[in-house]
Amino acid sequence: MPSLLPENAISAITDAVDASFEKEIAFLQEIVRSPSLRGEEAGVQEIVAGALNSRGYQVETYPIDTEALKDHPAYSPATIDYAGTYNVSGRKQPQSTQGRSLILNAHVDVVPTANPDHWTHPPFAAIREGDWLYGRGAGDMKAGLAANLFAVDAIEAAGFQLQAPLEFQSVIDEEVTGNGTAAAILRGASADAVLIPEPTDEDVIFANSGVIKFRISVQGVPAHPREPASGLSAIEAAFLVIGGLKTIEKRWNDEKHQHSGFDKLSNPASLNIGTIHGGEWPASIPFECKLEGRIGFYPGDTPAHRMADFEKALESLCSEDPRLARAKPELEWIGTCQAGYRLEEGSAAEAALSAAHECVTGTPLRRSIMACYLDAALYMNHCGIPSLTYGPLTRNIHGIDECVNLPSLKRVTRTIALFTAQWCGISPKSGL
Repeated sequence: MPSLLPENAISAITDAVDASFEKEIAFLQEIVRSPSLRGEEAGVQEIVAGALNSRGYQVETYPIDTEALKDHPAYSPATIDYAGTYNVSGRKQPQSTQGRSLILNAHVDVVPTANPDHWTHPPFAAIREGDWLYGRGAGDMKAGLAANLFAVDAIEAAGFQLQAPLEFQSVIDEEVTGNGTAAAILRGASADAVLIPEPTDEDVIFANSGVIKFRISVQGVPAHPREPASGLSAIEAAFLVIGGLKTIEKRWNDEKHQHSGFDKLSNPASLNIGTIHGGEWPASIPFECKLEGRIGFYPGDTPAHRMADFEKALESLCSEDPRLARAKPELEWIGTCQAGYRLEEGSAAEAALSAAHECVTGTPLRRSIMACYLDAALYMNHCGIPSLTYGPLTRNIHGIDECVNLPSLKRVTRTIALFTAQWCGISPKSGL
């Protein structure tokens, strides 16, 4: 699809991206070097707010108010109180609106690094090596945030101004709950389209999995190891629970042929046990063990339905195994409990992104599925806003030696800039 922008505008905007790309990389390094683990995002948010202020955005910061949010359908059960951290919003408002409004959203929270000794470079050093920039959060998704910021910069550096409202959102707690974006929605965030540059290898995501996250606690019967038969190991009971949950995963995966696109994925339900903590003493039969994890499901199904099925399956496991019944598994819902979404072909937003992508890369925009939680689901499911998840090529996100490909980041920044200009509309800056 050809771009709707004039050729001189395309050249001016893409040249502006290229001219400032080293500054974009330096900014990305700066925000990667500000560790922003869950609950510790205030430092990087201060950098983002400063960057927006210096560019003339109308900037607001606001906390995540779980009391106000808890009855909203976009809310997921929180496990922290969000004290000391906040969302950042930057707005650009034209004198008169002629184009279509846009939200550029990105999250700044990152997952833990695992053992830093196993990284080639320290996880928050933001080392550039060839075409790759290494660091926790470099790919997921601080590169996307930098692309959003410098894409709008390029439009203005090329001598244009947007003709429709734009909101730049830097949100927290996407990795565990999505409550940062939920809080933005609660505050009334709305637009004609949303773009979220998660690491997608330059594909647009047209569907994602619903996700529910859980904690299961099991109890044992403490005893001395010389008399193990008199006790019950909570850790061994936890292993029994995990084995039983694998049967749920298989059953849910067997449904994939009923959902177009998901049938091509090997494990769309994807049960993951992410943490396990148990035991009190090396020479005692352990009394308590807790495990936490997530499991996926398909667009069109509700979290409540899947949660009920999960609860029933856990009860069945206990009825079938007296050891589990004795361990009294207790289930809690923690973190993301949200449905998946499907972006049907033919939306004007995707057509505009496709045109921009093809203009930059010379290739058609590919459509893919992500079997994970995405903040786009909240805008799609709770606001009815077409939401585009599209971002750069990365390696090892959530893993050791996470990194983002810099040539890909430049292409994505160009694409976001052209998409934003086309979607919102542009006019020459006043006085030019």
